[in-house]
Amino acid sequence: QVQLVESGGGLVQGGGSLRLSCAASGRTFSSYAMVWFRQAPGKQREFLAAISQNDLYTSYADSVKGRFTISRENAKNTVYLQMNRLRPEDTAVYYCAAGGYYYTQPNRYDYWGQGTQVTVSS
Repeated sequence: QVQLVESGGGLVQGGGSLRLSCAASGRTFSSYAMVWFRQAPGKQREFLAAISQNDLYTSYADSVKGRFTISRENAKNTVYLQMNRLRPEDTAVYYCAAGGYYYTQPNRYDYWGQGTQVTVSS
């Protein structure tokens, strides 16, 4: 099992940047693919970015490609989401998830963090 805790959310002006972190407990972090999702009020949970266990593969949703970057430090049991050129429509609760593969469907993941709120003002 793995427990996940997100941090780094907050209020930022449009065009600004934030870096989210997701810290994992346990000694098996490197065996999990890590993924970021977000969920805005009244909307479904949306896939954003994924990174493979060995950091060789990343994948992004079209909505964030070129603006967001996912990375991981297995030695620190942490995955990051660097978010640049933020827009008001990026406002949501952001979640990290861990799984055996980097699925884009949220129902494929058993391990989730509690989420961190990101609010982008116009």
